[in-house]
Amino acid sequence: MPAENNPLVSVICLCYNHEQFVIETLESVISQTYTNFELIIVDDCSTDTSVEKINHWLQNNPKCTFIQNQQNLGNTKSFNIAAQRAKGTYLIDLAADDLLLPNCIEKQVKTFETSAYKNLGLVYGNVQNINESNEIIDEYFMVNQDNKVLTKRPTGSVFSNIIDSGKTICSVSAMFTKEAFLKLNGFDEKLAYEDLDFWIRLSRVYEIDFIDAILVQKRRVSNSLGSQFHDKSYSKRINASTLIILNKAYDLCESKTEYRNLLKRIHYEIQLNYKNNDFGLVIESILLKLKTEFKILI
Repeated sequence: MPAENNPLVSVICLCYNHEQFVIETLESVISQTYTNFELIIVDDCSTDTSVEKINHWLQNNPKCTFIQNQQNLGNTKSFNIAAQRAKGTYLIDLAADDLLLPNCIEKQVKTFETSAYKNLGLVYGNVQNINESNEIIDEYFMVNQDNKVLTKRPTGSVFSNIIDSGKTICSVSAMFTKEAFLKLNGFDEKLAYEDLDFWIRLSRVYEIDFIDAILVQKRRVSNSLGSQFHDKSYSKRINASTLIILNKAYDLCESKTEYRNLLKRIHYEIQLNYKNNDFGLVIESILLKLKTEFKILI
């Protein structure tokens, strides 16, 4: 089938001080076996040489779109801006230090086109974590010798699974429909991180499918957002965002089972906030706990 007959995929690559890795990331996109895609690069006011490197790369790749933020807007707002310009049926959120494996987009689109789920909003697969030297550390979901997951992943209507466990979906390997993204009004720009909130809201409305293959290599570097989750100076904002997300999830719950699963997550957050001596969040989390317990009792 000619490439132009395949659905267009919009890859949105977000860059902030990724001078060491950004070109390798961009090359991983244009080296895909699936060729009907557009690449939108957003630099979020980098202070290193990222912009220079991207501009030099664009000389040989002029069809790509480059958005340069004049001030640092953060990932959620930057992605939302780029998504408004995206023409694709499907969207990919790619950090400028991660790598798409060559058949990533092909497998994602094929799953969208052939899945048994008819109300499909998002597909995702497994991920290899790599270090700054491209050495493999481990996989996001544990695998056997054939790189197949050891534990079957939940698919279909997974709202209850997501509010119960933070490791239901691997956002780095996700592709979602632009229709779903716009229907949900994009990422919540008030939050410090976007993925959990988006999964919860999307899974309430759409089905989700899993691809049992490693699709992406995720870079573990000292200044990545993932590493900041363990930085106490940043953890308060992260935990405050999580509480906002859980309150939104509370409003979306429709059964006692869902409230019970949410309660497990609230208990975990109470312990985490207590450990971090953030007693304001502890109190707010306890109030949400009481509201949730009441829903289970009535």
